[in-house]
Amino acid sequence: MLGKLRPSISFNNSQSPKFVVLGLLLMLSNSACSGKGSYYDSSNFNQNTKRFQNLSGIEDKETFKEFSSFAFDYFTRDRDASEIKGFPVEINSRDKLNDFRNNVIWVGHSTILLNYNDLTILTDPQFYYRASPFRFVGPKRVTPVPFKISDLPEVDVVLISHNHYDHLDEKSIKKLVELQPGIKYLVPLGLKGLLKKWGVQSVEELDWWQAVDFSDANIQPTPVKHWSKRTPFDRNKSLWAGWMVRWSDFSFYFAGDTGYSQDFKLTAQKLGRPTLSAIPIGAYEPRDFMKSSHINPTEAVKVFQDLGSEYALAIHWGTFKLTLEKMDEPPRKLQSALEKAGVLTNKFRVLKHGASWKKPFQIPGHN
Repeated sequence: MLGKLRPSISFNNSQSPKFVVLGLLLMLSNSACSGKGSYYDSSNFNQNTKRFQNLSGIEDKETFKEFSSFAFDYFTRDRDASEIKGFPVEINSRDKLNDFRNNVIWVGHSTILLNYNDLTILTDPQFYYRASPFRFVGPKRVTPVPFKISDLPEVDVVLISHNHYDHLDEKSIKKLVELQPGIKYLVPLGLKGLLKKWGVQSVEELDWWQAVDFSDANIQPTPVKHWSKRTPFDRNKSLWAGWMVRWSDFSFYFAGDTGYSQDFKLTAQKLGRPTLSAIPIGAYEPRDFMKSSHINPTEAVKVFQDLGSEYALAIHWGTFKLTLEKMDEPPRKLQSALEKAGVLTNKFRVLKHGASWKKPFQIPGHN
């Protein structure tokens, strides 16, 4: 059973990503809710600013000028071919998914379906057309989902990395509540109230390093360098996290969304080297604007090495158009970075949307 946490006050917030124009952001103001006091005794919560900060003590934030420059470049960009046609998808049938054992599927973006030792985990579920609070504006999915959310096998745990719209999707969560109300949700501090508002029955919010047990797995959030926001008024009012899931003979690390930092070396020191890691490789240009919160392919290889991970799969590319690099660029740059670092490409895989990968689970004595 999952351990009890200290009593908490939660915020019912809603955030907009960097790429939604400022005028539309202001439309969300009526859904913002300011934090009431500072119930968090977390060392990551600044009692003076009433906001969370990175492990370095620095709060990630951009200036209006930086945001405006990025927004202008984003909305006036030339469309590249991949942004128009998307990428190949490996379609999964319901029967195939029902037989999902000791395997991992990259659904798209940061959504991963993983099963090990009869425990099924889903990360940052995003199954719908836009990563936005609006139906008709905001980043749209350029590569289709490989299966419908209703075709998912029985999910035990959903892990949420942070509250940005491309990672925390209201429509996907509400559909999961409708289809599988018994799922346990684990979220960083400050997100419990929002998920409760969406109908989630079982949700637990955790601070970095705060571990819980589920079945025979130990699960805990880890520090990453990022930020949170769903409205113009709630920046960093909730925490962000990577996640480590450890069994006795296998471990899975989910980086979520992150800039490069020493957090990964610290994670490996405290929790051990993961068997399999999910590491983002996309949404990194322009570099001066994105560097503090998104790694590029070269940094993704450094993260892989810092973790000492045996295997890794690439996430956070090819699904939504979020930034200025060509959508097919991250895999090519990852290939070059792996070769330069002397890392075998079969150790850090770029999968097709919907593709599975059993190799990391082939442990002696297991099926």
